[in-house]
Amino acid sequence: MAKNSKLIPGRGLRVADQIQRDLSQIIFSELKDPRVGMITLTEVQVTPDYAHAKVYFTTLRDSPEEIKITLACLTKTAGFLRMHLGKRLHIHTLPQLHFVHDVSTMRGMAMSKLIDAAIATSAKPDDQDATPAEDTAPDSQD
Repeated sequence: MAKNSKLIPGRGLRVADQIQRDLSQIIFSELKDPRVGMITLTEVQVTPDYAHAKVYFTTLRDSPEEIKITLACLTKTAGFLRMHLGKRLHIHTLPQLHFVHDVSTMRGMAMSKLIDAAIATSAKPDDQDATPAEDTAPDSQD
């Protein structure tokens, strides 16, 4: 076994996944702030020294005001969440939590709408160009 746990491949990813699972449970069961609402933790990124963790989240309602309120509440309760995380996660350095709103789902939905609109306009039959093309290839006779 390696003396330095940072040399173990994939450990950072496993720690980040465990933080995501534990934080999800803590927010659901322990956090009683009604301003947080329904959120989903989409990803956790941990620095190599485990000192900081970026926690990406999405909200059910993606209005800018809701996101701002939720981000402020999560940032304010980061110490509380970290304390409860420390009771569940036993690592040498417990990371500081930094919450970031994940915009990838909004971007994905916007791209999907653009693709659907492009497909709808390209699939629209053009009455003027709808004449069938005649077969101009010579017939081959054996």
